[in-house]
Amino acid sequence: MTMTRSKWMTALPYVLILAVLALLPLSGNEYRALIGTRAAIYWVLIAGLNLVVGYAGQLAIGYVALFALGAYTASILAAGNVLPEVSPALALLAASGVGAVFGVVVGLPALRLRTFYFAMTTLGFATIVTQVALGWQDVTGGGIGLSGPSLPAPFDTAWGLYGLCVGLAMIATLITANVAHSRFGRALIATRDAEVAAEASGISKPALLVSVFLFAGAAAGLAGGLFAALQTYITPDAFTFDLSLLFFISILIGGRGSILGPLLGTIILTLLPEIAAPLAAWSTFVYAGLLLVIVLAMPGGIAALLNRENRKALPTGRVILPQQAALRSLLGEARRKQRLDLSGIVLRFGGLRAIDGLDLSVEPGEVHGLIGPNGSGKTTTLNVISGYYKPQEGRLTLGDSPLPAGLPVGRAARGICRTFQTPRIIGEETVLENVMVGGTLAGRATFVEALLSLPRARADERLIRERAVLALKAVGLDGLGDIRADRLQHSELRFLEIARGLMLHPRLVLLDEPAAGLSTIEIERLGALIKAISREGVAVLLVEHHADLIFDVCDRVTVLNLGRVLAHGTPAEIRVHKEVVSAYLGA
Repeated sequence: MTMTRSKWMTALPYVLILAVLALLPLSGNEYRALIGTRAAIYWVLIAGLNLVVGYAGQLAIGYVALFALGAYTASILAAGNVLPEVSPALALLAASGVGAVFGVVVGLPALRLRTFYFAMTTLGFATIVTQVALGWQDVTGGGIGLSGPSLPAPFDTAWGLYGLCVGLAMIATLITANVAHSRFGRALIATRDAEVAAEASGISKPALLVSVFLFAGAAAGLAGGLFAALQTYITPDAFTFDLSLLFFISILIGGRGSILGPLLGTIILTLLPEIAAPLAAWSTFVYAGLLLVIVLAMPGGIAALLNRENRKALPTGRVILPQQAALRSLLGEARRKQRLDLSGIVLRFGGLRAIDGLDLSVEPGEVHGLIGPNGSGKTTTLNVISGYYKPQEGRLTLGDSPLPAGLPVGRAARGICRTFQTPRIIGEETVLENVMVGGTLAGRATFVEALLSLPRARADERLIRERAVLALKAVGLDGLGDIRADRLQHSELRFLEIARGLMLHPRLVLLDEPAAGLSTIEIERLGALIKAISREGVAVLLVEHHADLIFDVCDRVTVLNLGRVLAHGTPAEIRVHKEVVSAYLGA
């Protein structure tokens, strides 16, 4: 009953918007049809752009370029300026295809450039498109322009075109929501807010972004073609920097990681010049002012204001109680047990040897402790195993197969998971969604299947959600699944990271100081959880400064000092090792 009510409350704003759009034709005012059509066209573009900006966190400011490309492609093909004249429907499809291709071209720099540098490349591309449109007069008409495509009946009237564009806007809303609520949407947010954790979960950022750039470009191209049909005549002056700002700011004031917020932002910014006509000449300043208000007054945007979950009171008296039965169910179908071996690993940073000829092995079903003074190379060793650092010498193997150095994304597929000294979580997502990120590789549906919410995509979601619920029970966080992760206590975040890693059904678990910030009783429960994981045949490598935890749960211990092995043996042997006592344990 609660779930049904929650779904209804989520759908209610969309139902209200659709009701208003459905009643608008009753006014009989064709100017209102024009404004409504324009808002719908803008949303077709912004819906796709929202995945790039709001979900992936890429500063793509110049998407007006793809909008213009779509408009000119549809107009040129419909007019037969280059090729034989084609039907308006084919012209719109071609506009969408051209937008998809150039969406990837514009987006590729995002794989290397960050933040403002990428924003500048998109703005530069927009300038290029404008200059080509001005200079290629034989085809584009230059500054004079050319006629847009004339759509056939019943779309050749103001209300007919309105109906078509609103229908396409509804489809754009639905399919972007499908992506947002799939493993691809969670992966986009993970690469935005916790890229290192995303790599550790096996998420390939390049492949993911290329899919999103294709879709966003196709949506922008289609929107451009529809815009040309609405305007009936286009010139380069129609594709201004102000329009590009409208697209971008609609997402920012709507709130990132939301569908409803940017939709409302699009409607507001489209209506604003009509409501306050004298301000139209000052649109750039109005947009800047709105953006400033959002940043200062409500940084989460409209979506944050509408999200009542953020204001829900947290359960009191929370206790972390891992459930071993849930852990056995989660890891029940044991993978083939494999041993980790490091042989002669050398890692240099300039003239400094952070790791100096390290030999280390971790057996299946064993908890292996890695201890030593600060700067001894413990976390560096985990980073080498995880693929974040590439050693200059040595060999890594898991089972009989080598582990390619310097490839972190491939580790998850090999059954290697890890936690970090500082928990890498997605604060704006729920606890359950954070854990579901760890199950990204379990999905089999393609990006297109997720777009269309086909049966295999829905089956993926059910499976990943069920396993995530089980993982939360296994680490003792059940009952907190619908809470935003940034509202949890530090100790709970430690267990949350472990739950996300367990989603990989791991062969090897790498824990980097998981007891930091935990109370005595929480450390005891953490130790019991680590032992339980190892008893399922998983190899565990534990880096920790809490000596009591190391000596309580570990089967073997390796002590590092200055990147070299100082000692190796059972906990009992390490406790009395003179050099270890002198260098690390103290008196």
